[in-house]
Parts: sequence; C-alpha cells; structure tokens
Amino acid sequence: MHDILIEESVFAENDRLAQKNRDYFKKRGLFVVNLVSSPGSGKTSLIEQTLERLYNDVKIAVVEGDIETDNDARRVSRFGIPVKQITTGRACHLDAHLVSHIIPWLDGLNGIDALIIENVGNLVCPADFYLGEDVMVTLLSTAEGDDKPLKYPYIFRKSKALVINKTDLLPYVVFDMKKAMENALKANRGLKFFPISCRNGDGVKEWVEWLKKGLKSS
Repeated sequence: MHDILIEESVFAENDRLAQKNRDYFKKRGLFVVNLVSSPGSGKTSLIEQTLERLYNDVKIAVVEGDIETDNDARRVSRFGIPVKQITTGRACHLDAHLVSHIIPWLDGLNGIDALIIENVGNLVCPADFYLGEDVMVTLLSTAEGDDKPLKYPYIFRKSKALVINKTDLLPYVVFDMKKAMENALKANRGLKFFPISCRNGDGVKEWVEWLKKGLKSS
C-alpha cells in the first residue's frame, strides 16, 4: 500500500512539472518531440537525417539525454545548432524535473521553432514520464525484432508515431514489417508509421513532412 502511494506521488509531481514545461513551450511557440527507443535503434542518426533536411527551413534545438558521455551531443553539434546535454547518472529516463533545467538555456535562444529531446535508450521507463512535449515518437529498428510492440506495449500506446529504422537490413534480419505494424496497432490504433533507413535515407522525406505538419499546427 505504501509503495503504491509513493509511486502515485512521484508521477503526480512529474505531471505537475511537465505541465509547467508544457506551458513554457507553448508560450515560446515551440513544437517539442520526445524521441524514445531502446539503445542503438538510431535516435541520433534520425536526428541527423532530420537536421540535414530541415536545416534551412526550421530552426531546431536538440536536447540529448544519456546516462553517461556527451557523444551524441557532439555528433549533433556539427550542424551548428543549439544542443544541450542532460547526463542522468544512473537514471534510465528523462523526467519533467530534468527537462525543466533547460529552460534558462532556452531563454537565451532566439528564433527556435522546434525542440527535439532524445530520451535515454529504454523502452520501459520513458513511457511513464511526460516531459511536456507535443508528441512522443518511438523508434524501432529491424534488428530488434517485430515482437517489441507486444513486449513493451505502453510506450507504443503513448506515442503518436512509430519510426521503423534500418530497413536496409531487412534482407539480413528476421523481421516482418507487416507483423511489426500489426503488433503496434494492437497497442495503439492511431499510430503513424514511417519505415526508414538512416543509412541510405529511404523514407526519411515522409517523416520530415510529418514533422513539418506538426510544426504548422502547433
């Protein structure tokens, strides 16, 4: 009984702070994406592909969440955009409190249209912690298996879109694209699907067009 009360208190406080973040993002006119996946699915590669296509049209800032290192932040910084690293230590996810710490940094940026938050690689915990974003997007790679939406349904349920990366590996891995989509739809009938390859760029255009629509409607 006490454990349940503690858990509810943690989530309630996170939701309160997330709403404050949300109010701030809306006031700034920022379209915010919370990008989640298991480690190695290609979140940073997707951000790089996105920046290459939107660099001249949309002013984007990026927040990189990692347990250790600033490797991904350094990769993204080559585009000359604002990048902020959040190093969590042992925490396996970002939460609203951690994200609230970037607000002074955002205050110092002008003309930013969108914020992409790369969450810590994990298909479990990030689903429980709303950050104040407009959309959560899950990234799944073909190397992980088409049953992941069945094993981790909650994160797919919370997401607006599912990006299926590494389609260039389909001839070499056991992954059924149709089955993966069917499994994901069992968790969330409203999911948008974007099969892509960050290696050769296939499908990335459609993903970017969807992001542009979100920006216009925010």
